[in-house]
Amino acid sequence: MPESHAVVSTPHASRYLQQLCKHWAHRFETEVGPTDARIALPLGETRLRADADTLTIDLTAPDAANLPDLRDVVVRHIERFAFRETLRFEWT
Repeated sequence: MPESHAVVSTPHASRYLQQLCKHWAHRFETEVGPTDARIALPLGETRLRADADTLTIDLTAPDAANLPDLRDVVVRHIERFAFRETLRFEWT
């Protein structure tokens, strides 16, 4: 399965991880803790890890065609929560 990975510098990583999970919990299967989360979206799975100054995002899509859309959806939502700062997402 195609995968994508990003490490985003932010001192608010845990907050964004929890906000994203709360936002999607009513529609999708989610598992969340203070530093780790998993969200099962129709486009693929999102796993998040937070530490003091980074948010790590690991995406897995069922096929390569879904990966860009999954990245876009996750980035748009995190950026909405992080409106007070500019985040850099560098995907590998």
